[in-house]
Amino acid sequence: MQQPPPQPPSTAQPASGHTSLSGVAFVIGSCISLQLGAALAMQLFPHLGAASTTALRLGIASVIVTLIVRPKLRGYSRMQWRAMALFGLSLGLMNTFFYAGIARIPLGAAVTIEFLGPLLLAAVLSRRPRDFLWVALALAGVALLGLDSLIGTPLDPVGVFYVLCAGACWAAYILASAKVGQTVPGSSGLALGMLLAACVPLPLGIPGLGNLNWELFGIAAAGALFASVLPYSFEFAALRRMPESVFGILLSLEPAFAALFGWLLLDQPITPLVGLAILLVIAASAGSTISRTPLPQKPTKDGSV
Repeated sequence: MQQPPPQPPSTAQPASGHTSLSGVAFVIGSCISLQLGAALAMQLFPHLGAASTTALRLGIASVIVTLIVRPKLRGYSRMQWRAMALFGLSLGLMNTFFYAGIARIPLGAAVTIEFLGPLLLAAVLSRRPRDFLWVALALAGVALLGLDSLIGTPLDPVGVFYVLCAGACWAAYILASAKVGQTVPGSSGLALGMLLAACVPLPLGIPGLGNLNWELFGIAAAGALFASVLPYSFEFAALRRMPESVFGILLSLEPAFAALFGWLLLDQPITPLVGLAILLVIAASAGSTISRTPLPQKPTKDGSV
């Protein structure tokens, strides 16, 4: 789920409405990197468990971002600390629930279901009937996943519940990250928020960290790089080269890449119903992006982040 912060308006938007091929390549690279990071993290589940994997990956990512940003620790108002705390809490919960979910259900199905969160948020904020139609289309896609589980391999209901919680946290994360972008200058809010996010899964993850060795740490570090640092860099570069609306449409391809990497790296099958479900959710997300009025930037999950 995979998540970077909203981009500063002064740097995130291109000088014109022109979309370059390099911008498209950066968005596709971000989608690939995110799902590759999630697939790498899943290799750790048998050894560390989902909670320990989440805590380790978020911890490594937060340290990397903190070393790059070098945020100041003093001089923030109570409102700024509150904004960063909500950002960190939503980011930490989103990743915790998402990784708990993909420990039980396929990656492609998980990302598809998780997209209900930001889609519903967009519909609620716009309050236009046609935006609720996009949510209905996405729900139809999720219903197809349910139908596929009835006639094929059942989806674990606990895993589905975890991913739905991750989607709700993704919606909260979008609002919280936009608030941080408005109230905390520079990238200090991102770094401090990620440090706080890493603390969220830690109480559940401490027991499993006793099994950590250098090989597992290397896999976790690679997962942190692919699921956090690289997507943030790629999306920042992409938003310099294309309009935000085009960026959002391309980002809607995430469920397809999740299913692809689940198939390639994790031997998770893509049935015709699952493929159709993913297409419906992609269409709903792209349609919502095209039709809605400008909303807070929908950033990527830091793994689920």
